[in-house]
Amino acid sequence: MCNNSKDKAFEKRVKDNLTYLGEDISRPGLRETPKRVRKAWQDLLSGYRQNPKDYLKDFAIEKPYHGMILLRDCEYVSVCEHHLLPFFGLVNIAYIPGSRVLGVSKLARLVDTYTRRLQVQERIGQQIVDFLVEEAGVKAAACMIEGRHMCMMARGVEKQNPVMVTSSVRGAMADNASTKAELMAAVQLRGSYIR
Repeated sequence: MCNNSKDKAFEKRVKDNLTYLGEDISRPGLRETPKRVRKAWQDLLSGYRQNPKDYLKDFAIEKPYHGMILLRDCEYVSVCEHHLLPFFGLVNIAYIPGSRVLGVSKLARLVDTYTRRLQVQERIGQQIVDFLVEEAGVKAAACMIEGRHMCMMARGVEKQNPVMVTSSVRGAMADNASTKAELMAAVQLRGSYIR
């Protein structure tokens, strides 16, 4: 059962698209498909209903921590804004805190907020890094993302194994060679989840 007129309108568009493609929308396998598609898209694009500022819960620390903090191999699923097909992989987030340390689960939620939108991989990393520096007050931040893209795997060139890697950095992680080397050693991009 639909909750409102927007749900019904979305489901009608799904039915229209299936009919356009030559499907019989009355056959048993497709009767509930419009509702399932609506629910799937609501899940895949739930980042639009999230505000990353809601995840700014942090922890005061008695003695300042000046080292790097790294959340490695955080899985994600996003949707390519060009073809509306999923891409997925791993996000690695590193930062050097200011006066407070961010809760680790908040970093994972931050990933979901930005990946659960129509996206391109390059933008996700930049959004995460910008948020950490500009809103969370960290001294430096980096985000490295590995992704496998269904728009490349299931259509077009149909290559199954390529992994795209992007990185976004700000502060000492971009400017200081030893900090950057420490970051790269800590991350060790290896694609364990997506290969």
